[in-house]
Amino acid sequence: MRLADIERKTAETAIAAVLNLDGAGTAAIQTGVGFFDHMLTLWTRHGLFDLTLEAKGDMQVDAHHTVEDVGIVLGQAFAAALGDKQGIRRYGTAFVPMDEALATVSLDISGRPYLVYEVPLPAQKVGEFDTELAEEFLRAFAVHAGVTLHVRLLAGKNTHHILEAVFKALGRALDKASRKDERIRGVLSTKGIL
Repeated sequence: MRLADIERKTAETAIAAVLNLDGAGTAAIQTGVGFFDHMLTLWTRHGLFDLTLEAKGDMQVDAHHTVEDVGIVLGQAFAAALGDKQGIRRYGTAFVPMDEALATVSLDISGRPYLVYEVPLPAQKVGEFDTELAEEFLRAFAVHAGVTLHVRLLAGKNTHHILEAVFKALGRALDKASRKDERIRGVLSTKGIL
């Protein structure tokens, strides 16, 4: 099993996560941000990962530190669970519809973190969740996982549907890219490293 157990404590947040890349899509997530928990549960289910995550943050300020630091921890957990990246497919792309919304995520587990985020959101909030935090989460995840990540909205009017499509697509694309392929010897790179 490709498993990682990561803890991060700062003056703003305390986060503990256990991530299994070879799971069945089970999630036990508590961040104190209901909509964010929902998005991470979707990510876990559609990526077929197993994730246990508990986060406590300075919610008296807002959810920014919690959401960003969860991105850091999940990026670190993803990178640690991948290990030396031997035999992984490296690339993954997913198109996911959610009613009127259609999102695409395309990524490369390259060791070169980068985020392209072209997701215009009609609403600034879904419930108590500041929707601009989705980009903060994705950036933190990409940087700490070492992933080149392109996220684009192709259609959509409902902010909840749009973000749901994004998180599902992220899970599916990461699942594809992190799967092992017995034909790949070493890593899928002419450089010999990822």
